[in-house]
Amino acid sequence: MIMLPFSFRYFGLLATGLLVAATAQAQAPVRSGPVPAAPSDEQSYRKEFVYGVNFNTQGGLLGGVSLRSSRVLDDRLLRFWSIEGVMLKNAKEDRINTIVGGSYIDRKTNYAFVLRPSLGLQRILFRKAADAGVQVNGLVSAGPSFGLLMPYYISFDRTATQTRVINVSTDNIVNEQYDPVKHADTGAILDRGPLFSGIGETKVVPGFHLRTGLSFEYGRYRDAVTGMEVGFLVEGYTKRLLILSPGNLSDTDGLNRQIFPSVYLTLYFGHRS
Repeated sequence: MIMLPFSFRYFGLLATGLLVAATAQAQAPVRSGPVPAAPSDEQSYRKEFVYGVNFNTQGGLLGGVSLRSSRVLDDRLLRFWSIEGVMLKNAKEDRINTIVGGSYIDRKTNYAFVLRPSLGLQRILFRKAADAGVQVNGLVSAGPSFGLLMPYYISFDRTATQTRVINVSTDNIVNEQYDPVKHADTGAILDRGPLFSGIGETKVVPGFHLRTGLSFEYGRYRDAVTGMEVGFLVEGYTKRLLILSPGNLSDTDGLNRQIFPSVYLTLYFGHRS
């Protein structure tokens, strides 16, 4: 069973409450019969562009950022493309403080970032009034996932492995990718290295993702977009993403994963034309 952080357990309740509120505020009745081929007077825009910040159960405090561009197909249906960049973290990551005041993550050998280009459809479920209210949309999208494994560097005192004494002004201190076997003398680890130290050694792991969600749109102006999106995303890769090194262990099944399901929340804003 997937255990979700405390804050995400109430996304469903929040979505349900907003859905009820949106239903009460909906200004346009559901039409029966054929859907018009062109936008109605209530929806006079043709394009929509939004950007936002993402929070999810596989990332840290801030999961990532996203962009989405939509085109109106009819008065209730939009087609969109989007791209999202997020950071993945391993739930077993353990931060350790060093004797010189730094810190590093035990056994972490790679940062994991993901780029997700997507194509999808958005359906207006409940329409808000032109200048007020809440609009509820249903969304579904899919596309490739590009996992980017960038080496996790640490600052390591090679001299201290011989003398057992750290002197940062004279010792041979190097920044290199963390390897629990090579850096078994953890007392010589001073700090994590600069974030982009290993960017030239980044490896790409291809995958695929599928997303479904609900968005709740607020706004007092016809051409402005402000809202939130909650939903579920699952993605899989062609191999396990090596975030934590098993050290001397040959079996990484208990440390690293190949399938990543997540619940997410995106706060977004943008404009229409």
